[in-house]
Amino acid sequence: MIRCLKIVLLVLLIVGCKNNKINKPEKPKNLISKKVMVDVLYDIALISSAKGSDRRTLEEKGIVPQDYVFTKYSIDSLQFVESNNYYSHDIDLYEQLYNQVKAKLEKDKEGFNEILQKEKAEKAIKDSIATINRKHTDSLRKFGKDENGKQIKEFFKKDRRQSPLKKADSSRISTRR
Repeated sequence: MIRCLKIVLLVLLIVGCKNNKINKPEKPKNLISKKVMVDVLYDIALISSAKGSDRRTLEEKGIVPQDYVFTKYSIDSLQFVESNNYYSHDIDLYEQLYNQVKAKLEKDKEGFNEILQKEKAEKAIKDSIATINRKHTDSLRKFGKDENGKQIKEFFKKDRRQSPLKKADSSRISTRR
């Protein structure tokens, strides 16, 4: 009995898997071109990452990311779903589309990294100039000059008051008895 059951299950499994072909969807009438599809997927990837990092800002401004993309490219959600379904059926073609999206994202990343490096370099230069100016100002103050190199009059007045060579006023000295 068990042997018969195993044979019946094996036959059902073979027959069930034999006709398991997935038919390629028909080409939609309003198919989005490959170039536009790459741009749409690129924008969706950018907005998805922005939504993940700063969702509150998008919600406060009332921006619905997918609606924004659909409006930008004058497509609707049904057209996008049908085109995405059509392209995704051909794995090699879909991989090419996503490789183009990935290349655009990498190019943007390199551009942003270059800008970041330039900003860091400019900040380092400004910091080093500020450090040099601070040292220069400190050394001028040491000699009684202001930032423009003019002599500070109060510096010498202050120095004379604290001079140890002054004679002591005997009336101010108190003695203990």
